[in-house]
Amino acid sequence: MRLTETADIWWKNAVVYCLDVETFFDTDGDGCGDLRGVGQRIDHLADLGVTCLWLMPFYPSPDRDDGYDITDFYGVDPRLGSHGDLVELITLAQDRGIRVIADLVVNHTSDAHPWFRSARASRESPYRGWYVWRDEAPANQHEGIVFPDQETSLWQYDEEAGQYYLHRFYKYQPDLDIANAEVREEIQRVMGFWLQLGLSGFRVDAVPFLLDTTGAEDAGNLPDPHDYLRDLRAFLDRRDGQAIMLGEVNLPYPEVRRFFGDEDGDELTMCFDFIGMQRLYLSLARNDPAELVKSLRQRPSTAEESQWGTFVRNHDELTLEKLSDDERQEVFDAFGPEKDMQLYGRGLRRRLPPMLGNDQARLKMVYSLLFSLPGTPVLFYGEEIGMGENLAIEGRGAVRTPMQWTAGPNGGFSTAEPSELTAPVTEGEFGPEHVNVAAQRRDPDSLLNWIKLLVRRYRECPELSWGECTILEHNAPTVFAHRSEYEGGAIVTAHNFGAEPTEVTLGVVGSGVGLRAVDLLRDDTTELAENGSLSLQLEPYASRWLRIVGPADRYLL
Repeated sequence: MRLTETADIWWKNAVVYCLDVETFFDTDGDGCGDLRGVGQRIDHLADLGVTCLWLMPFYPSPDRDDGYDITDFYGVDPRLGSHGDLVELITLAQDRGIRVIADLVVNHTSDAHPWFRSARASRESPYRGWYVWRDEAPANQHEGIVFPDQETSLWQYDEEAGQYYLHRFYKYQPDLDIANAEVREEIQRVMGFWLQLGLSGFRVDAVPFLLDTTGAEDAGNLPDPHDYLRDLRAFLDRRDGQAIMLGEVNLPYPEVRRFFGDEDGDELTMCFDFIGMQRLYLSLARNDPAELVKSLRQRPSTAEESQWGTFVRNHDELTLEKLSDDERQEVFDAFGPEKDMQLYGRGLRRRLPPMLGNDQARLKMVYSLLFSLPGTPVLFYGEEIGMGENLAIEGRGAVRTPMQWTAGPNGGFSTAEPSELTAPVTEGEFGPEHVNVAAQRRDPDSLLNWIKLLVRRYRECPELSWGECTILEHNAPTVFAHRSEYEGGAIVTAHNFGAEPTEVTLGVVGSGVGLRAVDLLRDDTTELAENGSLSLQLEPYASRWLRIVGPADRYLL
């Protein structure tokens, strides 16, 4: 295939890395990570093979919701640095071939935002109409609560305003009224500002809530909210034709396709595959890839330039809400049996290594899957070294602990006293004395070096993200195998979900005369049988990536 395509549409085979500036690296010893710290560690990301850095919110905030309660959409939280520090980080990243995107959190503001302070102070305020108000809370105010352990209603009475305001999330995060034309225009200005400073796009937070106009009393007379999403995409394309919108849309597949813009692909550039992630965990719980296969077969196709974002872990709870009650309980039983490991009755507040008992073979198999499944892989900071969670921290914060750079004090994250850290470091088996970057850099068998290999091979095999995925049929029930083809290139992968060795025979091409299967993860080559089949011996939790090579092919392997 022409590699220029992969550069023009870079997000199709990018490697995305998400981090929280607060917990990544502290340069000034105040216990809080900062933008300069991310810059100081940019070579770690470059060495890993990251091509897109996703920054969680760095805007001014009371920080009651880890920065998602924003008081200035145009600012930088002074605890984290300045606009100059951000531009310097973007410059450092670009020098290493890494684009930078940031969270766009515009479905609500903090109740400390000047817009809301003005809005609540007077019905004559120019910002009053920027929020959703009612004289009486609707009868359905208790339906659809996102955080049932924290909130009892979607509407909060405000004494100063003398009315109720809508908040899909916490009561200190009043919703903006997306039906208001001035709000829509302001969101575009916010996007334009950060694009001008050098960002390559946005991870759009809670997209269905952003477009939800049901709180408006005249919702039935409003235009289709998806028209606004098309307007945002058109604005983005005008300002920067290669910028992206990566959307958080945890909905069933047919509904997610709408957020891509269906076959036109004129809304979100990318959407996270929440359904595939949840089915993957059910498959892991059962040691059977059938549920993963089901999700891949159900996943709708997208427009040529659109893409799915695949992930194993993100910065929130590991949501399992799209599984049935019985299926969710299976995953809970396997990976989070204690109530303290669960959150909101729908998810887990754990990282993958503790869930898998720190079984390195199984961990490596899961990340091999992540990088070989069709889509663009997204890593959450610390995944590359197998960090664990700290269940002593409340809620989602359990997985947002300081990055573990060394075995030294505070894991090398900060020189501050432990009591001054923005979050406590993980302790025990997954503490920095056992899990850290410095040690794994020098260990050829480490998870870090395994993921570096996967990233390198993934970037060398655009068929995996660009190609047509075919699930391969066989008679080994614990094996997931698929073929990815694009413009004459073909990659075959096989993954053993089982704890026992197994043998599998795969029909990979129509005729195998003169064809070889070159293993991309180990030093091995297998000749294909004349009927185009390939036989493999798979160890427990084995991962195999094989390029099908003909006599005239000129791949550098």
